[in-house]
Amino acid sequence: MTRSRSDTTPRRDLYAAGAAVLLVTAAVLVGRHIQDTRRTLFVHWPPLLAEWDPHVGPGTPAALLLAAAGVAYGPSLAARLPWRALPGVAWAASAAWIVSLALVDGWHRGIAGRLTTRNEYLQVIGRFHDIPATLRDFTHHIVQGSPDPWPAHVAGHPPGATLTFVLLDRIGLHGGGWAGMWCVLLGASGCAAVLVTVRALGDEALARRAAPFLVLAPAAVWLGTSADAYFAAVAAWAVALLALAVTRRSPARAAASGLLFGLTCYLSYGLTLFALLAAAVLLLSRAGVRPALLLALLAGLAVVPAAFTLAGFDWWTAYRLLVIRYYQGVGGTRPYGYWVWANLACTVLIAGPATAAGLGRAGSALARRTDPARTRLALLVAAALLALLVADVSGMSKAETERIWLPFALWLLPACAYLPRPRAWLTAQVLLALLLNHLLLTGW
Repeated sequence: MTRSRSDTTPRRDLYAAGAAVLLVTAAVLVGRHIQDTRRTLFVHWPPLLAEWDPHVGPGTPAALLLAAAGVAYGPSLAARLPWRALPGVAWAASAAWIVSLALVDGWHRGIAGRLTTRNEYLQVIGRFHDIPATLRDFTHHIVQGSPDPWPAHVAGHPPGATLTFVLLDRIGLHGGGWAGMWCVLLGASGCAAVLVTVRALGDEALARRAAPFLVLAPAAVWLGTSADAYFAAVAAWAVALLALAVTRRSPARAAASGLLFGLTCYLSYGLTLFALLAAAVLLLSRAGVRPALLLALLAGLAVVPAAFTLAGFDWWTAYRLLVIRYYQGVGGTRPYGYWVWANLACTVLIAGPATAAGLGRAGSALARRTDPARTRLALLVAAALLALLVADVSGMSKAETERIWLPFALWLLPACAYLPRPRAWLTAQVLLALLLNHLLLTGW
């Protein structure tokens, strides 16, 4: 079989990766100037919310070992493992990569203390002693100036996010260590969900090629004990179950997918944009979508919103109040004209240069449409990119998108399946992750 010119020549891939590097460089230099002269970015190492802090830690040897092993053996293992084992192995390997990077900062600073800071969810667990009453009263504490306003992250999300950590505490999993590992272990499962989806909608070969890139993504730096890692996993499994539902004609999986989509919307307001990925999955169904599947999906989708509404929480009112709160804080000062493109530089840093090159190839696959499986994968990636761009233009995510956009970034990574010479690109990915984690102290 003759290979195409685009498969044998890396030039366009290098151009795409180079453009991504230039975008990051511009965001650093322009951001540094704005922060030094105007002090309006409220980040110390733009475009990232991070501090310059070269360091090593207890996780460094494991991170180096996993990076080397992943580059050397990841592609061949992904190609040879039985499919039934591959998602589970990817999940475990992703968790190990995330934990090793987090432990570069030590157990407390890297994991146990992350969700206990003044803006985080664990600060308000004591205020949920009466959960129904707190849900009814939740919107009365969103806006600054209201009685006892919620911390920033609690106010910035529907109560499903905080309630998760309240329930963990109720069952005896107290403190930041348990909460942090909850986010790590669930967040790591997101790569398995993406693999399942790519295989269901594209083909197994593409899923296998994408696997090492999903495991060793630079996003692991922020998947470590960020609640957004948990949100990303819930959203990813919602998409995966929907893909399985439409390909296997399973109403039960459709209902489960709807349940997770409903939960996603009550974990983060911005993740309602996952409706675009759901629409892409339905569009890509080769067998058509039967009415029974749609009814099951909608029935599952109604469960979580109905439960919270009956408990007294008004999603729409809360979102309108959040917009007010957002502009009361630094969100009202941070310049839109910088962040609307610097946010994309943050995306480059979490997705890596390989993803930039892969997106170029995905665009070519979408334009040519010569291979149905590659075209379907390109459409799925395009839906994720569209969702991310809508979030960007909205102006409700100025800065910290290296954390906030983790759920979308997971779905850009499969574009790396198009790349030849995977070990070279994996090397670039792991080097970026190691440099970020050892040179910067990331936060949120």
